[in-house]
Amino acid sequence: MATHPPYSVVLTYDDDQQKFNVQTVDPAKLAPLLAGRLEMPILLDEFNYRIDDEFARRLGVAMLNLIALGKPELKQYISVTPGPIPRPGDDV
Repeated sequence: MATHPPYSVVLTYDDDQQKFNVQTVDPAKLAPLLAGRLEMPILLDEFNYRIDDEFARRLGVAMLNLIALGKPELKQYISVTPGPIPRPGDDV
């Protein structure tokens, strides 16, 4: 298996081509750009340290909604459930 140096992941939306771009960047080069910007911590302990399908779904929903705040024309395409989806056996 290939090894990679540590990197951050950047998700952007391209208006002209109507596509998402996922890119990697050196965290040290990204840090100055992030200083003083909105930060939304996602604490693993709030998810019982489970990075599962539900965690991935909710992370994706959060990313899409954040992008749509700056690109309101994207909102018309978003049709997702914002909160947790009950699993079989969960107390409702």
